[in-house]
Amino acid sequence: MKKIKIYLLLALVLAVVISVLLYNKSKMESKSRPEIVSAIAVTVSPVTKATVSNSRTLVGTIIANNDVTIPSETQGKIVAVYANVGDYKPTGSVLFQVDDELKRAAFAAAEASFEKSKKDFERFQALQQQQTVSEQQYENARLALKNAEAQYTIARRQLDDTKIKTPISGVITARYVDVGATVQMNNVVANVVDISKLKVKVNVGEREAFLLNAGDKTEVETNVYPGVAFIGRIVSIGAKADDAHTYPVEILLDNNSAHPLKAGMFAKISFTSLSATEELTIPRQALLGSMKNSKVFVVEGDVAKLRSIVISGESGNLLLISSGLDEGDMVVVNGQNNLKDNASVTIAR
Repeated sequence: MKKIKIYLLLALVLAVVISVLLYNKSKMESKSRPEIVSAIAVTVSPVTKATVSNSRTLVGTIIANNDVTIPSETQGKIVAVYANVGDYKPTGSVLFQVDDELKRAAFAAAEASFEKSKKDFERFQALQQQQTVSEQQYENARLALKNAEAQYTIARRQLDDTKIKTPISGVITARYVDVGATVQMNNVVANVVDISKLKVKVNVGEREAFLLNAGDKTEVETNVYPGVAFIGRIVSIGAKADDAHTYPVEILLDNNSAHPLKAGMFAKISFTSLSATEELTIPRQALLGSMKNSKVFVVEGDVAKLRSIVISGESGNLLLISSGLDEGDMVVVNGQNNLKDNASVTIAR
């Protein structure tokens, strides 16, 4: 009985070992068999060169060539006003008079002290030549003159500051004080703009920022004067983009009496200097990722390879390519969402 049990146990162990060996053999054979991968059907389009028009018409804002806020450089009561909103004032015109009684008295005292010190120094200078005064006495007289001259200069400037003047020629656009008001140092009292010349501020894209140059001519139009084109000239192109990845451009143009323009108006700007160029292009639907981190699948033989590209601009439904592709490359335009790098593909006809 015991022998029978032993034989049965041995038979069971042998059966288990044989089963394990057969399973491992089957697993090894399945691994050694090549995996059959079916090719993915895609539609492709060649990278082509196209003549791209670079002409652009953008909307900007007209601003004053010079816009100045005028602060008070003294403190005191306003006793006279010589400026009203809308007045034209040449450079140096007095706009406000601040009470100058004390400043005038201080100036008179400083002037008298300066004149006395000047005469004293001249007298000591003559005596020094005769060697009848000491070097110390002469030096004291010289220093007294220098100090009196400094006090005179300060008093004259403080008296002059009681007349608040415009530093530019222009039109008064705002007045913030009236007669009787008390102003403190650096209080803004008026705003003056020079619109004899005007600037147009407009933001351009990355591509235009590199195609445009300072000095290029532009055409500027407004809704106020339909059909009238004002000729402007680019004076600056921003070196840093804003959050929207556009660059500020300023255009200078003359204002004229026949068609006067005002600061704050909208304007349409045509960049006439942007000539057509030949560019590598691909259809927009080939793009994977964003315009900043751009990739496409390029078919080489029967394999799709993922490639990084640099996009320099757009023209309708075409993307302009500056690097990463060559003319004649076949890019996937349909079916790319099912692909991985180095995937097998078949081109749909």
